[in-house]
Amino acid sequence: MNSLWLEADWPAPANVRTCITTRQDGHSQMPWDSFNLGDHVGDDPQHVAANRLMLQSTLGCRPAWLEQTHSVLAVRAQPDQIAQADASWTDIPGIACAIMTADCLPVLLCDRSGSRIAAAHAGWRGLANGVLEQTVDALGLPATELMAWMGPAIGPQAFEVGPEVREVFIQSDTDAALAFKASSRPDHFLADIYHLARLRLQTIGVSQIYGGGLCTLSDPDRFYSYRRDGQTGRFASLIWLT
Repeated sequence: MNSLWLEADWPAPANVRTCITTRQDGHSQMPWDSFNLGDHVGDDPQHVAANRLMLQSTLGCRPAWLEQTHSVLAVRAQPDQIAQADASWTDIPGIACAIMTADCLPVLLCDRSGSRIAAAHAGWRGLANGVLEQTVDALGLPATELMAWMGPAIGPQAFEVGPEVREVFIQSDTDAALAFKASSRPDHFLADIYHLARLRLQTIGVSQIYGGGLCTLSDPDRFYSYRRDGQTGRFASLIWLT
């Protein structure tokens, strides 16, 4: 694997592989420099294609890309077609569930026996509407048999939101109030998207939860951040079975 990329730090079975790309060592030019994998952000399509080809050849698996729309739809991963969805799952070795982000939270899941995997795109809208619950449901396994890893996302010291975001989470779970702290901006809050995701997963029975703590906004050398840069690329979080 490329030494600039990351792997999930969790006790997954040996046949479960992961990769989190960074923005380094690719073909794209500014402001998408340089390993942009998003084909919807204004980058040169040839550069995106070259980056995706490099990723596939390096990992030795076939990524199933999605057209992400902040929905809660979870589909079976299919490398030969791009589905409009925000999560995918598979039980077929060699097919990678792939999520692209630039501040939203990528969540990777697998079961303890290494038979099924999934990846979900969990921005605050997806989290609030149930994308993690739908992803776990799509896996068709008891939640108690699953483990989750949370990848790089905008951190709790950087994710400022309005009162309407706080309210939508508290309406469904009063414990979510602990994920929000008052911001220096009047009537705004700093939100901990990792805490919100943990609450959602724990509520449905997923107790093995790992990751969190890698902030996209404060790490411009490694990660794209839409909130920081506006026009920018996307990095990917992938999971596959060998």
